[in-house]
Amino acid sequence: MASQQAVVLIPSLHPDDRLTAYVRDLVAHGFKRIVVVDDGSGPDYAPYFDELRDNPACEVLSYPDNRGKGYALKFGMQHILRAYPDATGVITADSDGQHTAPDCLRLAQVMQEKPDRLILGSRDLSGPQVPPKSKAGNRLTSFFFMLLYGHWLPDTQTGLRGISRRLMPRMIDIPGSRYEYEMNMLIHMSGWRIGFEIVPIQTIYHDANAGSHFRPFHDSWRIYKLLFSNFFKFASASALSTLLDHALFNLLDRWLLPALFTAFFPGMSYNSALLPNGIARVCSALFNYRVNRQFVFNIHKSKGALLRYILLAILVYLASSLLIDAFYKLLGMDRGLAKILVDTVLFFVNYRVMKSWVFKSPEERS
Repeated sequence: MASQQAVVLIPSLHPDDRLTAYVRDLVAHGFKRIVVVDDGSGPDYAPYFDELRDNPACEVLSYPDNRGKGYALKFGMQHILRAYPDATGVITADSDGQHTAPDCLRLAQVMQEKPDRLILGSRDLSGPQVPPKSKAGNRLTSFFFMLLYGHWLPDTQTGLRGISRRLMPRMIDIPGSRYEYEMNMLIHMSGWRIGFEIVPIQTIYHDANAGSHFRPFHDSWRIYKLLFSNFFKFASASALSTLLDHALFNLLDRWLLPALFTAFFPGMSYNSALLPNGIARVCSALFNYRVNRQFVFNIHKSKGALLRYILLAILVYLASSLLIDAFYKLLGMDRGLAKILVDTVLFFVNYRVMKSWVFKSPEERS
């Protein structure tokens, strides 16, 4: 059975009776190996962990100081790799009763069938029982994760995950010690081309999630800072080249090229964005390539990166020019405004392609 081959890993801070009841339920559903990590709860909570130690199916790991959920998960996975060499992997679950034993069984089965994928237990967050702050936070992170990393994950903050044994060593090396670790896990999986398997699970919130140790402002900041960290650098590095691009385009399109056509080609009408957009794009692209390679994606040696960058720049240039002309000719929109709208959309596309194809890190190429 999948439940007998997988290990349930539960990080716990300041538990209550729900944790012991949850472990008993897991055992009743066939799980024989459960590892609980006491994340520095302190002596006041020792009776809960002592009771768990009396359960032959449960092992309790502990350390004196609170280190964070991410640290607890990695600490537990390191131990499981050593102590359970025949385990198919781990099912990570929260200690507050939000993840049911039947859902853990489903994830264990899917993990056994698809060991090359990260298994995510996904809650239905549209129901009335979901606290508004949790609903809004999940929707925002799902939207931005799709925008930046190309995967639609309906529940990015789920703690119920299936991690096969072959993936565990890579998970342990992922940075992060607190709640941001789980988001970092998703980001690294995306970069490593490891797929996600979504498994619907029950949506359970006790007392509007009052027992959660998640700090809405502090931990949300850490998560979003991580989610956007590289994109912010990309955006900052692109600012000067974008200003240069738009300044040159408007200078050429509004004044220089019309004047040149009037002076040297009086019989021809100037009515295309191809030439000014091309000159502006070449000048800004040369600067943009250097900054992105050295400071944004930190790739000092990447075979073929320049060729891939040039090809991408050509494709984006053609798409930009054609769309600008389309907005101008079909909608009568000013070409300067059309360029702003078109290039804003292409900016996000450009980031995704640069990260996943042009400037792939050694980890992403592996």
